[in-house]
Order: sequence, then structure tokens, then C-alpha cells
Amino acid sequence: MTNDDLKAIKQLLQSPKKIVIVPHKNPDGDALGSTLALQLYLELKMHRCTIIAPNDYPDFLKWLPNESEILKYDSDFKSCDTLIKEADIIFTLDFNALNRVGDMETALSNSSAIKIMIDHHQQPDDYATYTYSDSKMSSTCEMVYHFIDMLGDKNIIDTHIATCLYTGIMTDTGSFRFPSTTSDTLRVVAFLMDCGADHSEIHNQIFDTNSYERLQLLGKALSNLKVIPESKTAYISLSQEELNAFNFKKGDTEGFVNYALSLKDIIFAAIFIEDKQQDIVKISFRSKGDFSVNEFARAHFNGGGHTNAAGGKSDFNLQDTIDKFISILPAYKNALNNE
Repeated sequence: MTNDDLKAIKQLLQSPKKIVIVPHKNPDGDALGSTLALQLYLELKMHRCTIIAPNDYPDFLKWLPNESEILKYDSDFKSCDTLIKEADIIFTLDFNALNRVGDMETALSNSSAIKIMIDHHQQPDDYATYTYSDSKMSSTCEMVYHFIDMLGDKNIIDTHIATCLYTGIMTDTGSFRFPSTTSDTLRVVAFLMDCGADHSEIHNQIFDTNSYERLQLLGKALSNLKVIPESKTAYISLSQEELNAFNFKKGDTEGFVNYALSLKDIIFAAIFIEDKQQDIVKISFRSKGDFSVNEFARAHFNGGGHTNAAGGKSDFNLQDTIDKFISILPAYKNALNNE
């Protein structure tokens, strides 16, 4: 973001505005943490703010401050369309292409509002009036912190804002263990703790509220784990029947792919999750080192993300999707074995 852009945004925000804030479809901790923190901040500055999420999200995120005020587009699209149409400013957070918002895409594309993107994924589209994009940042929450700081308002970050920002940074960095965690990230986290973010309670809310069914599903996922040693690759698959058997709820498979990546000598990991309702297979990719799952997902599975964490999807059935994945691996054998 240039200095001129920042000056223009400061000028925009000097008087009360009608603002809509949007995360990506199936929002995670970083998407919700960043949108809620930005809403709380802008409301302190006397703006009228509404968060519109494309759809629902896991229960383990529903304790976040102000979460109950989030609107879901898929359950109230008429009211949401009106808010989008009337908005002066639309912030899009934690995504950089409008196709990431599902059924909201048309309403956002047609809106005449000034659009401001804040995002840390690679290869952003150019739909926004103002773009704050930095793929080296650990999370969009870390970027929202810097955004507030650049506007000269770091001193008004309160306990609720700090809690939301800490949550997103913690979840997107894998509890600060991913390579995207920098010394600057930890300095931001320290400041948020000084502002009142309770790191122990946040961790408990996110990670220590497992249901019996989720742990049983994890057991099933691990029993389905397969290893392809010549490509230093491991993958997990879960069919719709298996999900149903363990009373699957949104968010229950969060983090499962990391178990595959934790295997000794594994560089590349994937999880394939059948979704009969949408008639697709959802895919998450993880990697170590310089092997880019962002490029892999973009090239083969209509996805993208970060160098070491990305997502994709397949219109094939579960077995055909896995077969396609396995058939592609030989082309990457040298890259994976050189890591």
C-alpha cells in the first residue's frame, strides 16, 4: 500500500461511513479474527459496520467477541444484498479473488462501493480500489494490526480487538510454528497480550474443545493415511460415508492434514474430503521447505494459497481425484526429493 493510498483511506474514514466487511467462504480463524477486529476498530471510530460472511463456520470460532452480529449471506441474501448495495466502503479480508466468496461474487462485483483489500495470499486480483497485499505476512490479522497502526490508532486497540487479532495470528501460524512466523509477528503478539489478549484461554477455546465424534473421525482419518515414499508424499482421504458415520460438523477436519505432514521424511501432504452436497472433493495441501503447494494447487486443482499451505477442489469423485493426484506426482519427484 502506497503512502498516497494510505492518505486517501485516512481521508475516507474521517467521517462516518456505511461499511461492509467480507471474509472468504468457509471462513477460518484468520478470516473471522481479522474481520471482527476491523469491525470493532471501525466502530470505535463511529462508522456503521456489518460483517457479511458467505456462509457459516465452525463452532470453535463462535466465542469470538462480536461474532453473534455476523450475517450469513447464504441464509439472508436479500438483506445482505441491500447492505452491499448501500455500502460506501467494502473491505475484503483474507482473500484476493472475488470467486472466493461463492454466491456473493455477483453482489460484490456490481457494488459501486470503494473496495479495500487486506490479504496475505499470493497473486492478488485487481478488483480493489486500494490493495494492501503482503504474502510474507503471517496472517491477515497481523496485517490488520499494521493497518490500524498505519492509521495512527494502535493506542485504541482494546482487549476485544486484541483477542480477535491474536486468534487469527495463532491459527494461521500453527501456534507460531510455521515459517511465516517472524520476530515482527512475535512482537505484534506481545503487544496484543499487553492489550489484554489471554493466550491461554484463546488456545483453550480453539484447540481444547474436541467432541468425542471429532476424535473418532481423526482416528478414521489416520487409519486412511497413505504414504508414497518415492515422492516424499503422504495423503489422507475421507469419504462422505465416513464423515456421516462420525456426525461430521463444519471444522471437524481442521488440522488433520498436518498429521500427514508430521511424518518423518515427508515433504508434501494432502487431505481429500468428499462433499456430496456440493458434488466436489475438497482438498488441503501442506508442504515443507520451498516446495510450493500454491503453485501445485493452481496448476492442477483450481486452488491456491501460500507456498506451504493451500487449498483446492476437484469435480471428479473421491477415488478418481486421488488417482489424478498420484498420477501427477512423478512430475514433481525431483523437486520433492531435492528438498
